[in-house]
Amino acid sequence: MSQKDQNTIQSDPGQESGSYTEEDRVYVEGQCNVVTESNGPFPFDEGRKLPELKVAYETYGKLNSDKSNAIMIFHALTAGAHAALWHKGDKRPGWWDSMIGPGKAFDTDRFFIIAANVPGSCYGSTGPASINPETGKPYGLQFPIITVRDMVRAQAWLLDDLGIDVLYAVAGGSMGGMQALQFAVSYPHRARGIIAIASTTRHNAQQIAFNEVGRQAIMRDPGWGHGDYLNGSGDEVEGPAHGLAIARMVGHITYLSEEGMHQKFGRRQKDREASPNPFDIDFEVASYLDYQGRSFTKRFDANSYLYLTKAIDTFDLSEGFSSLENALAEAPRRFLLITYSSDWLYPPQQLREVARAIRRAGRSATYCEIDSIYGHDSFLLKNEDQEDFVRGFLNSLEREEV
Repeated sequence: MSQKDQNTIQSDPGQESGSYTEEDRVYVEGQCNVVTESNGPFPFDEGRKLPELKVAYETYGKLNSDKSNAIMIFHALTAGAHAALWHKGDKRPGWWDSMIGPGKAFDTDRFFIIAANVPGSCYGSTGPASINPETGKPYGLQFPIITVRDMVRAQAWLLDDLGIDVLYAVAGGSMGGMQALQFAVSYPHRARGIIAIASTTRHNAQQIAFNEVGRQAIMRDPGWGHGDYLNGSGDEVEGPAHGLAIARMVGHITYLSEEGMHQKFGRRQKDREASPNPFDIDFEVASYLDYQGRSFTKRFDANSYLYLTKAIDTFDLSEGFSSLENALAEAPRRFLLITYSSDWLYPPQQLREVARAIRRAGRSATYCEIDSIYGHDSFLLKNEDQEDFVRGFLNSLEREEV
């Protein structure tokens, strides 16, 4: 890859590694908790139970004496528990480092921040790549189908083990926003405030369609082998790398916007040697997507991608209720909903409708739409408006009686 191409390609949004010096870095180590040890086997909505469920998590700041200053951060589809600060040897900080830290929106001088990896992922929590104790091999497709309700149940069990009954707030963007909203419905008395960003209460046909293309790309890759591409030996295997890369490319397109892509790439072509293949990559935007796809295969598990995209496609906050308003009737009193003008994956009208439902349910919803050209990924980038809205909302919770 040419130097020009490398300069064109940026790291994941929110991870501006070039703005840090070695002296700026504060390091953190991940933790892991077996939430089933004190709660018994973990039940999934599909009906099966796992005798052991591990939840990987990180914490930032200090828990106060009455455990009233804890905030739980829920991550998006392919992120994990590493939300802030640095891991030894990493080239960039956690995925929401711009929002979490001393003096930042989630101020670690005031709050104890918990970020946990969802079950089904591949960043430390139990998922399809984990070893099934009954077979001694990775679960693969023997792993239970997961839902967003399962995700927040695992987080609630983690809170039980940490001895935290009520959170100051929960917050998340994209899939993390779905978890925040589900937490409000599943555990209405365990959080004072709810922050959902660039999210929705259920997918529409277009959102499902994009995820289905990604899943089909993985499952039609010969390397997928019906999910049995991991042998449990620890050896590196290629698996459905080509399919997973394509899935990431499709997904990444939905995270950007037309204007953002135009400003970043336009129709510029990359420098390359003459090739007998007229369809070799020649546009810079194609080179960018190719890089994103290939690099993604080095850090994410294909089966986890299948499980998590299916979870958000089947998510429906009103499931089991006669209406969304009824689902929210017992929810915490205060919500902050943030959207971005150029987000066409989760367009602003979806959370705008949620704000109306919250108010009809007798709760308070602060709805904020931020002007941005960076599409869905805007919530991961440093944005002063987002920071001010979150900071103001958290301050307002402090002034309100529990």
